[in-house]
Amino acid sequence: MTHALLASASILAITTPASAQSSAPPQTAPQAAEQETLSPGMVADIVVTAQFREQRLQDTPISITAVSAAELEAKSQVNLAQVADAAPNVSLKPMGASFGPSISASIRGVGQNDFNPAYEPGVGIYIDDVYYPQLTGAVFELLDLDRVEILRGPQGTLAGRNAEGGAIKLYSKRPSGDGGGFVELSYGIRDRIGIRAAADFKIADTLSARISGVARQQDGFVDRVDYGCANPGSGIAATQPAGKCTISKLGGVGYQAIRGIVFWEPSDKLDVTVIGDYTRDEHTMAGEVILETSTVNSPNTNPAPGVPYDNRFICGRYCNYSGTGQPAGVWVPPIPVDPLGAAGTPLASTAGNDRSLYKGWGVSGQINYKLNDNVALSSITGYRAFETLFDSDEDLSPANLGFGRNYLENWSFSQEVRLNASLGDTINATIGGYYFKQKSTYDSLQDIRYVPVFPLQFRQPDPTRADAKAVFAHLSWKPMERMTLSGGLRYTDESKDQTYYRLNFDGTVNRFLDPVGTIYGIGYAGPDTLDYNFNGNTTETVTALSGLTAKYRAKRLDYRIAVDYRLSDSLLVYASVSTGFKGGGSNPRPFNSNQVIPFKPEKLQAYEIGLKSDLLNRRLRFNAAAFINDYTDIQIPVLTCPDAPCAARFNAGDAQVKGFEAELTAYPVDGLAIDASVSYLDFKYKAGSLSPAAAYPTNPGGVSADDPPVSPPWKFSLGAQYKIDLDSAGSLTPRFDVTYEDRKYAGPSVVGTERILNFVPAYTLANARLTWANADNDLDISLEVTNLFDKYYFLSVFDLRGAGAGVRKGRPGNPREWAISVKKKF
Repeated sequence: MTHALLASASILAITTPASAQSSAPPQTAPQAAEQETLSPGMVADIVVTAQFREQRLQDTPISITAVSAAELEAKSQVNLAQVADAAPNVSLKPMGASFGPSISASIRGVGQNDFNPAYEPGVGIYIDDVYYPQLTGAVFELLDLDRVEILRGPQGTLAGRNAEGGAIKLYSKRPSGDGGGFVELSYGIRDRIGIRAAADFKIADTLSARISGVARQQDGFVDRVDYGCANPGSGIAATQPAGKCTISKLGGVGYQAIRGIVFWEPSDKLDVTVIGDYTRDEHTMAGEVILETSTVNSPNTNPAPGVPYDNRFICGRYCNYSGTGQPAGVWVPPIPVDPLGAAGTPLASTAGNDRSLYKGWGVSGQINYKLNDNVALSSITGYRAFETLFDSDEDLSPANLGFGRNYLENWSFSQEVRLNASLGDTINATIGGYYFKQKSTYDSLQDIRYVPVFPLQFRQPDPTRADAKAVFAHLSWKPMERMTLSGGLRYTDESKDQTYYRLNFDGTVNRFLDPVGTIYGIGYAGPDTLDYNFNGNTTETVTALSGLTAKYRAKRLDYRIAVDYRLSDSLLVYASVSTGFKGGGSNPRPFNSNQVIPFKPEKLQAYEIGLKSDLLNRRLRFNAAAFINDYTDIQIPVLTCPDAPCAARFNAGDAQVKGFEAELTAYPVDGLAIDASVSYLDFKYKAGSLSPAAAYPTNPGGVSADDPPVSPPWKFSLGAQYKIDLDSAGSLTPRFDVTYEDRKYAGPSVVGTERILNFVPAYTLANARLTWANADNDLDISLEVTNLFDKYYFLSVFDLRGAGAGVRKGRPGNPREWAISVKKKF
């Protein structure tokens, strides 16, 4: 890998798959450095484009966290999840190994935690106004960015697709042709090596380019241990030599990306930006640990005769005994009844590795043309494709409960056209159209042996196709000097088709999951007189699961109305009403055709009031908002479906979410900077709204009226830095950051007949950074320590005991880490 890092230095460095597709033309993504010149003790303005036009952050009637490139560097934030940690009511977390290189995303408690392409994310992620449609690969690197904007509350009329909870927008630095750039080298704990760089250059008077790249590697921090080696005499054979029981280090880093941007401005009326990028992210899978087990004792699952799956396989704080496959064998019914004649069914061996691979590339283009001084036309086009391969040993042990090989490929195309007009000094209007199309194929090979009725060895190469068309309009009107009225509409027509296949490893139809397809063939739908449902020999219409296509289509009109009033030059108040939705679909993981259960879109209507202020001669900025979300037809995951365990979603019911958030930036004295945020969420299901299909006790793995929110109720962050002037020796800047996240609900499970609630425990983290910069401010050296007090905490918890798999596991966050970085600007 080292040679790849050195090679990447020559091609320079930046972002991730998606930030690589971005560029920022002048009228849609202005550069923060160009905003204004301020004295050292003043809070800088950031210009945002949340309402399709350039506005000061403090003039925009939306709750927005805007983070500049300088802040990202000062806080040691290198990926999007770290930015979200300090943003109120925002949660972006990398998921466990079962979900591959994906994230869970929510804003104000609204979002998604399942990467399956049949589900919509609920939080819109945009890179220079190009939509990124998946949670897979969305832990973006943050380098060479101008700013990050996080918009809270439904942005259905402004940000478009699947922005029910809010939107996250990344804007990168556009080429300027000034010949500038930087190179940054870093080294840290566990052989952390990093190279980042960017270069800007002029090709011709009207043509400039920017090329950038990044390469990072680091060993993992969770030991994958051979159980037989570490526990001699256990009855389980060792695969490693004595004294060398650690097989690999999980949770590693191995990331490389390159991006190029070309910016052409032949006249003051026209500019064109074209971007291309490629990313490869290969590392050991996410490190997980067993937290609890319920005993599973079956001849099909035991790692050795007489050795059941139980607490003996709990390894410790940073280790597990996970394998990379399961052996061949013959199915033995663990219960006396064998209704399907499964006894004696051969079990094929399955094998994989402990690595996660993501490869993605994209091209995009943006054209801006001024028809006259008051009217401009913009076209934004993007195409992206990625593929990912990851394996998962669900039980984290040498037992044979479940193993999966997961391959997901996706491509997407989007086209947006906007016409912006300024009508006098009081009206700004935007009309536009949007088209989106994507195809995903999730090909998962599963070897599940804990189900007591029959073996589950199958492939499910399920394609999902989706498209969306929309038209939208937005208007801002200033009827008087200090008041602005804003409103918007968006009409969306979207559809999704998902086709199911349940095949044996040899490509034939699996008889246990799809008896109709086994007998009649793929795609059959018609009469059947067989007793495959054990209901007697009756004639009924049946459908093969393999070849079955579930179709979803919805049409939706979203709106937003806002009013803001400037009480003084330093204080703005606003109120808004807005709507948004997250698309529906069908259960992507059925074990039979009865489990192809559709779910409808979930909808949100939000009421928000807020204030934005710059006080004390702009030494203090304080922004706050309070909101009420009326949440309808919430899509809730459940563990059981008709006839068998599953992982489906139902429209469980309605809820109301109340909350508030506040952010502060202060410069009490020259050189001292303080920033802080706090947020709170109160989530309550509405009495009587829960559907019987998802309500306890009908479905113990479903939802109860007393269930808490899946986002942390309380969250806060506090950071401070002080720049010490050393005259000709430069400057020294120490910085300290603290973040707190309340305990977070991770869903229900069932142990025996008892319904239990899972939580990700609360935690507080501290980071520190010390930076020396030379007098010319073109060279700096930094020492950073993250998780300064070595807190043991969890990013996610996943409980499969309710499905019969016997395991509750969690993904611990990174322990204390240090790194030294040297950055040279030119």
